[in-house]
Amino acid sequence: MITHGKNIKIFTGNSHPNLAKEIADIVGVSVGNSNVGRFSDGEISVDINETVRGADVFVVQSTCAPVNDNLMELLIMMDAFKRASAGRITAVIPYYGYARQDRKAKARDPITAKLVADLLTAAGADRVLTMDLHAAQIQGYFNIPVDHLLGVPILSKYFQDFNLNEDEVVVVSPDLGSVTRARKFADRLHAPIAIIDKRRPKANVSEIMNVIGDVKGKVAILVDDMIDTAGTITNAANALADLGAKEVYACCTHAVLSGPAVERIKNSAIKELVVLNTIPLTEDKMLDNIKVLSVAPVFAEAIKRIYEDLSVSKIFE
Repeated sequence: MITHGKNIKIFTGNSHPNLAKEIADIVGVSVGNSNVGRFSDGEISVDINETVRGADVFVVQSTCAPVNDNLMELLIMMDAFKRASAGRITAVIPYYGYARQDRKAKARDPITAKLVADLLTAAGADRVLTMDLHAAQIQGYFNIPVDHLLGVPILSKYFQDFNLNEDEVVVVSPDLGSVTRARKFADRLHAPIAIIDKRRPKANVSEIMNVIGDVKGKVAILVDDMIDTAGTITNAANALADLGAKEVYACCTHAVLSGPAVERIKNSAIKELVVLNTIPLTEDKMLDNIKVLSVAPVFAEAIKRIYEDLSVSKIFE
């Protein structure tokens, strides 16, 4: 249990209560007594059943599907805490929804990631704690501190425990946008990288072009920040298998897994998919070859450090 000045309180909406409880247990506190329900017309109702005056409040809520419901729950909870004189409010958002709408890709596009940042600040967030934003520059959309945690150290540690020889493994970036992430992952395994050059004819449709790098006879590990419809990752895995990769693993921070994702993964060359629990996986998505690792220890450590005014970046050093 932390004892440092004002109280620490951890609350949760309905998006991922299990993760919130796991984090609270590690920090050494109970999840705050609150209830987030619905009025008969569908409006969100929030009851905070304990005092938060002067407290350091952390609200754990992933803005995953149903995205708009979970986002509104978070906004309304923070408004309630602000009006109840909470000392400081930190929005703990393991998965930040709308992050892919981070720029104008074509004329008259909204930049929804920036709109969400403005909404969070307007609702009362004093700071944000999140993990693996789809576009790192989203941190700059906020005028409040953003602590950006990384999934790569957790994922790479899992594969380090395989004790693979450096010359039999290759880390693969499924597209050009993930090269930096793949490079950091590969550095931890002391492995080379390969890059898949693909083009995307339209949204949620990807087409493999060619593979830059040597994958023949190697254990290939695909690394991405999120898997949504799983088109990119399964096309990549199948291409690697066709090019003679001995085994193909895949890993990501955010397992969105929408639409045909589960079916695609089931029928692909992926031997094992390793994901983090920033988004809760429902029973129908828990395939035998999906391994879920917990982010709770990292978030708990970050929350302790924010509470005690210590450096959060030291977690990854």
